[in-house]
Amino acid sequence: MNGMLNGRVALVTGGGRGIGRAIVEALHQAGAAVVIADNGTSIGGTGADPTVAAALANALGERAAAFTESIAAPSAAKAAVDFTVSRFGGLDILVNNAAILRDAFVFKADPGDWEAVLRTNLFAPFYLVAAATPVMRDQAKAKRGGGAWGRIINLVSTAGFYGNYGQAAYAAAKAGLSGLTRVIALDMARSQVACNAVAPFAATRVTESINPQNPAQQAYKDTAMKIPAQPVADLVAYLAGDAGAKITGQLFGVRGREVFLLSQPRPVATAVAETPEELGAAVAALAPHFVSLETDLEAFANRPVL
Repeated sequence: MNGMLNGRVALVTGGGRGIGRAIVEALHQAGAAVVIADNGTSIGGTGADPTVAAALANALGERAAAFTESIAAPSAAKAAVDFTVSRFGGLDILVNNAAILRDAFVFKADPGDWEAVLRTNLFAPFYLVAAATPVMRDQAKAKRGGGAWGRIINLVSTAGFYGNYGQAAYAAAKAGLSGLTRVIALDMARSQVACNAVAPFAATRVTESINPQNPAQQAYKDTAMKIPAQPVADLVAYLAGDAGAKITGQLFGVRGREVFLLSQPRPVATAVAETPEELGAAVAALAPHFVSLETDLEAFANRPVL
């Protein structure tokens, strides 16, 4: 993939560590200039360490820069986009990867923790998209880089559609980001800006924080901690390149060498109830199609292809 992103500019949130760092390095190796937006916070969203992003930017050299403010506010998100455009002359690729985790069962959850997770994991991607898409539309009109061109890639999670114990905030935010992906793809189609979601499987701080609730979840954690982040970064770089121009509104998963195209909610069965009294029979007809109550950890507890 070396050189396929020459002249392109990327903004990657949460790019200082883990999957985000792998994505930054893959985009940079492919030729893009990259802004690493990462304030160095903990997995729970507390504290900050600006040296995380700065050290990576320094290591990569001239085509990399660090933005170390939290992007969980509209003004900071716009500042990150403005910084990117000012530093490198445009913005072609936006990767929403930053996320925090504050798990609790719904009957013990703290509203403040709920709001903090949604601010970082869902609100911030929207704020960045809202700031970046006008830039991408203007670039398309100006035929920057040869014409209409843009890529938005949102890192989601299988927890967003399977669910997992104690992850109300995280799952709700990631499910929301999946829905946002579809709307962005629709809204930006005329400007030829593609938007896709990627659910990653890899050893990260999030994986380390998993508290298994049963043997299947323990098996998931044991195998997941052996999965490298590089295959996720490779798919993101691929979608960010010219080959991703006509791939939009899709939901992918990456687990080692496996690449999944994940289904999106659509009707799977229909039953008609002419009267309220017939609802019982109609629902009973749908019952064979009910989705089992398993978590994403149990669903992907089988051995990955590495």
